[in-house]
Amino acid sequence: MFDLGGVLIDWDPRHLYRKIFVSEEEVDDFLSTVATLEWHNEQDRGRTLEEATALLISQHPEYGPEIEAYYGRWDEMFGDPIEGSLRVLQDLREQGHRLYAITNWPAETFPRARERWDFLGWFDDIVVSGEERATKPDREIYDVLVKRTGLDPATTVFIDDREPNVRAAGDLGFITVKFEDAAQLRKDLVRLGVLPDHLPDA
Repeated sequence: MFDLGGVLIDWDPRHLYRKIFVSEEEVDDFLSTVATLEWHNEQDRGRTLEEATALLISQHPEYGPEIEAYYGRWDEMFGDPIEGSLRVLQDLREQGHRLYAITNWPAETFPRARERWDFLGWFDDIVVSGEERATKPDREIYDVLVKRTGLDPATTVFIDDREPNVRAAGDLGFITVKFEDAAQLRKDLVRLGVLPDHLPDA
């Protein structure tokens, strides 16, 4: 069971805002005081992009165009897929494992992700927080996946790059892997017996 952003997909608002602002300091200031992750997380939880954008512009009218760019130019926030992780996913698929994903992602933008990355079609099911109106690390979103798929947490490996999400999954009985990089992920999956150790390195 994979997280997407930060594990398989390189999502970072800085990819966009480095094109908009002149200096790294301006980028950091905008993302830490205006278009914060706390604000974005509410869209992950189901708030509409229109409502979120209007609210933030009302609070920071001096940044109107920059705020509109957050979702208006959403696709520019992505780098390439994380190649080593993608190879691990491919190896798992070739080994016949069932694959699932659980992601904090706005419902309105996820269809574009499906169109952009063919490998999202490899998953048996993907739970999208914006569609369920619940986000990791809240228990509700993990419960959605279990109920929808019939997965047994005790035999399911959960992979995520954020410690609170990993800890929450562990508390619910999942086998957990804290993602650091693709090479470490492969080693952990070999250690757990999910992948054989003779496959090529990530």
